[in-house]
Amino acid sequence: MLNVKWRPIAIIAALLVLGHFLLLSPYLDSRRLSADPAADDPLNHGSPVNDPLIDIKHPPPVTVTVTRGEAAAYTETQVVKETVVIHEDLSEPQEKTSAAFVILTRNKDLKDLRETLIQLEDRFNRRYHYPYVFLNNEPFSDEFKAKISNIVSGECEFGLIPTEHWSYPDYINQTRAAEARKDMADRKIIYGGNESYRHMCRYESGFFFRHPLMDKYKWYWRVEPGVKFACDIDYDPFLFMEKNDKKYGFTISIKEYIETIPTLWNTTLSYMKENEAKIPEKNLMEFVTDKDGGYNRCHFWSNFEIGSLDFLRSDQYLSYFEYLDRAGGFFYERWGDAPVHSLGVAMFLNKNEVHWFEDIGYYHGPLWN
Repeated sequence: MLNVKWRPIAIIAALLVLGHFLLLSPYLDSRRLSADPAADDPLNHGSPVNDPLIDIKHPPPVTVTVTRGEAAAYTETQVVKETVVIHEDLSEPQEKTSAAFVILTRNKDLKDLRETLIQLEDRFNRRYHYPYVFLNNEPFSDEFKAKISNIVSGECEFGLIPTEHWSYPDYINQTRAAEARKDMADRKIIYGGNESYRHMCRYESGFFFRHPLMDKYKWYWRVEPGVKFACDIDYDPFLFMEKNDKKYGFTISIKEYIETIPTLWNTTLSYMKENEAKIPEKNLMEFVTDKDGGYNRCHFWSNFEIGSLDFLRSDQYLSYFEYLDRAGGFFYERWGDAPVHSLGVAMFLNKNEVHWFEDIGYYHGPLWN
């Protein structure tokens, strides 16, 4: 028990300590608020929040609610912020080849595409600086071009797709095509009623490699907005393909919806019968067929491709595409570019010319490689 005569002294001392704390607290708070948040952030490595090298403005922290588990067992609020880490290697690699990324996209895809390209640059292209070719059936906006060019290390070119490559050829009955879309939409077939999707599949099957911006390249790497690259790629896949006599590379293989391609296989068989001389004896047809010779619907998922442009420009592949195009299945059904590319690869290449990039961590919803 404190002696009565010391009690006033103790009270005065406590008041002095409290007053000292109250006087200092605004100063401490201001120091905390003005401190550089990057200083304690290991991902920023002491770099400024707004990095002039890549011209990416980091937004201030935002608060989100995170629900964990299948049910809302509990929620927590945490502060998150966009962190972009691009350590650009300014030294040129000793050896490169004639190659480019090719991306079919639209202005509305800007956000998803930026996220994808930031990953692709960080995982691979900051060391190689390969160029990009962006293609669109509508003109790219100045905002799109500026915000894309600012985050990549390679040269950017933006191309407009010729109208004749994104429209109905004169041998297509548009009434029949519209009726087919309605029927497939009524049956709830994926993208069944989507007209633009059909133009996209046709374009990716037979025209992107004929765009003038692609003429100077030998190799292409197809990229789509929203895909993810999970792992560092510590070698040049283009050079790997070139030095090992590969023609086509993929990451994921799945089966196609038969409702979208009911006559594609029979049309392909007809082409093969009429063009036997074009088809090499050693090929990869076993990849797309069952033991009894029927079509198994397997295809390389073409949202990721690294391939030879010379192969796609070859008389063999072009003759196959033209045959399919005349048959009308891109519009009367919903033939996708993935099964078309895959059947072309299976017919004209052998297994030693096709490569599975099992070491590239890649995501296109809902699948990972």
